[in-house]
Amino acid sequence: MAEEYKPKILGIVCNWCSYAGADLAGTSRIQYPSDIRLIRLMCTGRVDPLLIVKAFIDGADGVIVSGCHFGDCHYIEGNFKAAKRMFYLKRVLKSLGFDDRRVRMTFVSASEGAKWAEVVKDMINTINELGPSPLHKEAISASSGSAGFGGADTDMAEIAKAGKMLEAAPVQKK
Repeated sequence: MAEEYKPKILGIVCNWCSYAGADLAGTSRIQYPSDIRLIRLMCTGRVDPLLIVKAFIDGADGVIVSGCHFGDCHYIEGNFKAAKRMFYLKRVLKSLGFDDRRVRMTFVSASEGAKWAEVVKDMINTINELGPSPLHKEAISASSGSAGFGGADTDMAEIAKAGKMLEAAPVQKK
């Protein structure tokens, strides 16, 4: 009997808004799948794109980065930085043949518990449709025919280079 696929979703959330929104969903007893694990940061502006790539290599099938709405950031422009980094990370991943629907940037405030539940449900549905991530260590080992990362080293170097460029890029507000 085949084991049912359960996606592994990582949520990287802002302490001030999205974490509180997720907490509100829980305290309000709003039902949503338990296939997500959260990492709480003080601000999504601190999210390093390489952390997201590492999450995929370590077994995540999808990643949600969720912060404050524009204009509500506790650190003024952190959510602008995060949105810009996510935009470029998705472009890099897509250029490497990785489905960019596995990475999602959302904005959930502390009072939006129901919205948080919908974001998680939607991501779970998307990942169920896509299946397991091709960037898992096991998938990379199987496709390269060796125990290591094999041919994926070049791609990881490109992602690392792109991550450094994202860190150095200036933030522009509209």
